[in-house]
Amino acid sequence: MAKKHHIGALILRLFLGVTFFIHGLAKVQGGLSNTVGFFESIGIPGFMAYIVTFIELIGGIAMIVGLGTRIISILFALIMIGAIGTVKFQAGFMGTGQASGYEFDLALLVISIHLMIVNRSMFALDHVLFRSKQDD
Repeated sequence: MAKKHHIGALILRLFLGVTFFIHGLAKVQGGLSNTVGFFESIGIPGFMAYIVTFIELIGGIAMIVGLGTRIISILFALIMIGAIGTVKFQAGFMGTGQASGYEFDLALLVISIHLMIVNRSMFALDHVLFRSKQDD
């Protein structure tokens, strides 16, 4: 039964890491100045675009390999709370017209919280690097 838990955590961790990495990559490819402009247009300081992009790119890679999973999960959760609170919530759960809703962001938030709470997965670099005698 425990192995199923680890496999489930692996699947969630990989999905979350890839998703955030791709979102960060899209910000870079689309021009960070566009993201800075968007952030400023909704009242968020433009420099935060660089911080969010860095967390998404580096955090996405770290999440994929399972390094610093809890810390990265907290950062991802904060990004999702910010996205839902500043942009997505007003569009509603499923969105209206062209505006997408917050259902996907909420799912990413829930996955982040789950990975923040669970113990290290045996399929993560954290498990290899920080293994205790109790893990054996």
